[in-house]
Amino acid sequence: MGRPCLAICFALLLLSAIAEASQCSVKGLPLIRNISELPQDNYGRGGLSHITIAGSVMHGMKEVELWLQTFAPGSATPIHRHSCEEVFVVLKGSGTLYLASNSHQMYPGKPQEFKIYSNSTFHIPVNDVHQVWNTNEYEDLQVLVVISRPPVKVFIYEDWFMPHTASKLKFPYNWDEQCCQVPPKDEL
Repeated sequence: MGRPCLAICFALLLLSAIAEASQCSVKGLPLIRNISELPQDNYGRGGLSHITIAGSVMHGMKEVELWLQTFAPGSATPIHRHSCEEVFVVLKGSGTLYLASNSHQMYPGKPQEFKIYSNSTFHIPVNDVHQVWNTNEYEDLQVLVVISRPPVKVFIYEDWFMPHTASKLKFPYNWDEQCCQVPPKDEL
């Protein structure tokens, strides 16, 4: 009785490992994929649904990454910056973009507010501190996001007046953690 159970447990463990490895493998990746069949997760951020449609870590992309993100009413990105360009296309819903235009001083400072809405697009320059909020209390905000120079290295701020030197580096970022092979630091 113990051996069949052991065999089933081993088979399930093996299938789980294969599924995890295939998510990170660029070999055998079909040219055409159905977005609804791609892995999605909130990565510990309530109100977020993130899908990497095409990524450097998961799919071997070299110059760009493409994400589909959905924010529930009242949810937002952290206040953050990154050393890449970012372009958003709002597919549905509405919200607010907060962008610190003086990000290149000691701290981000009071951000400008921009209304974003369905069929609008906006871009974030390299290292400009920003935040996207779904300020619509009735509808999800869904955006298509393109970033350059992946995988993204994100610096997170507690507030708009936190010095740049105190921001926290998050690398690999949440959706790259499973597949990213970060080389060990040389501690010498």
